[in-house]
Amino acid sequence: MNIYQQGLDQCAANAQPLTPVTFLKRTAEVFPDRTAIIHGNDHISYRDFQRNVNRFASALTKRGVKPGDTVTIIAANIPAYIEAHYAVPLTGAILNSLNTRLDAQALAFILDHGECDVLLVDTAFSDVMKTAIALSTRQPVVIDILDPLSGDTNCIGEIEYKELLAEGDDVLTENFITDEWQALALNYTSGTTGNPKGVVYSHRGAYLNAIGNTLIWPMSEPPVYLWTLPMFHCNGWCFPWSIVAVGGTQVCLRQVEVTAIADAMKEYNVSHFCGAPIVLNMILNGDPEVLKGIPRNIKAMTAGAPPPAAVIKGMEKLGFDITQTYGLTEVYGPCVVSEWKPEWNERDSDERAALKARQGVRYPTQEEVDVLDPETMLPVPLDAETIGEIMFRGNTTMKGYLKNETATESAFSEGWFHSGDLAVKHPDGFIEIRDRSKDIIISGGENISSVEVEGVLYKHPAILEAAVVARSDEKWGETPCAFVTIKDGYSISEQEVIDFCRDNMASFKAPRSIVFSDLPKTSTGKIQKFVLREKVRSLFG
Repeated sequence: MNIYQQGLDQCAANAQPLTPVTFLKRTAEVFPDRTAIIHGNDHISYRDFQRNVNRFASALTKRGVKPGDTVTIIAANIPAYIEAHYAVPLTGAILNSLNTRLDAQALAFILDHGECDVLLVDTAFSDVMKTAIALSTRQPVVIDILDPLSGDTNCIGEIEYKELLAEGDDVLTENFITDEWQALALNYTSGTTGNPKGVVYSHRGAYLNAIGNTLIWPMSEPPVYLWTLPMFHCNGWCFPWSIVAVGGTQVCLRQVEVTAIADAMKEYNVSHFCGAPIVLNMILNGDPEVLKGIPRNIKAMTAGAPPPAAVIKGMEKLGFDITQTYGLTEVYGPCVVSEWKPEWNERDSDERAALKARQGVRYPTQEEVDVLDPETMLPVPLDAETIGEIMFRGNTTMKGYLKNETATESAFSEGWFHSGDLAVKHPDGFIEIRDRSKDIIISGGENISSVEVEGVLYKHPAILEAAVVARSDEKWGETPCAFVTIKDGYSISEQEVIDFCRDNMASFKAPRSIVFSDLPKTSTGKIQKFVLREKVRSLFG
């Protein structure tokens, strides 16, 4: 034993479990009168936010909720949802967020698999949850959340949320967070093939990723953050905790549509928001009259899918400051950022947009992110050409998949979390996604990135949205097939789209068939390529 191992043990004075719920206690003490949450005409101070959280946690404990229980919530982005991100972990229970667009059968599976003990239901989702509960084997305590901005009053529970708060105490006396490796949250993957997997977060991981957000995104002044990102998606990319850590204001938004977004930005002088590229594209193509008067230099973080450079360029032309990040549910949402370098400011707009479209480098709070050859587990060269798989390891990687040791072991094989995303590394070390492993198109022995083809399609002035998948071909094996949505007021032929692609990229990469249609999307704005692949098979055999 060396001298640094003698009499220097951990104790309560020098080692406390890391948990993001401690952010609220500090901010409420320092800025009790600052506005924490805005929802319609309601302005909730940090003092009241803290009191609501304490009452919520206390009431759950009095009703028998204990460490290791599962408290499930389905709701729009409303104050009770933010409060749940603090109150539920304070009891030692695990917060399980439900995707609001799932059907009753999928919701019932999650209730059963996650062993739901308490269920909070925004009454806008009462009908589907009533069916899900009937299909489920669980009998949870059901708590209704009546939101005046919803207009839905169909209660299915035994008590309403505000009545529950009235049962609780203003001050918590017992600490149920005794280990930072305790489970904090349970989030289910989209489950496009088979049942979804339950991703388990720890208090430590959520704390670190929440801090990571504040390190890589400019927040020199207390931010006014607009909730366009669903909170059920990776716990809102950990921003319910990040914004509180910096003493910011969270503006709730039930419906994500251009007028509501623009009105909120103008009314509350919004400084920050998050959203998938599909949300940016929606704003970019919004009515100019609706967008008029939006504050300049609003900072937008985008992730969830590789954003086309044309969308980034268009949003920056409107006055938004775009930061692109990358991650997955299994790594607490974003933990890679396209970090901007001052010397790039002198580049032209096209070059800047292309640089910002790269996924980037790891957060300071994620220990390792690399692009590896999955066969040899060696890093690919920094040549912007050699494709490998993005892999992670560090403290902001999930605990594992709930009740699925086989999937957990597979995901963590060779000591890395395998993302399934294919990418290259540029000479400066920045990662750029080329495709999901299942989405790469192999044509005549050549790999074609659907993301690259989509980036070209988005440059066409008539194209609103685009997605590319493989179509079987007797000669080439596979060729790209593009699904395209045209902007209102425009008309364009299949051959014109193909010719445009051939003029702007290597001709063998250009799509050989075009399908004009709306694109199927998940609730987080990701295009459902598995649906498009099925459509290709039905259209072309």
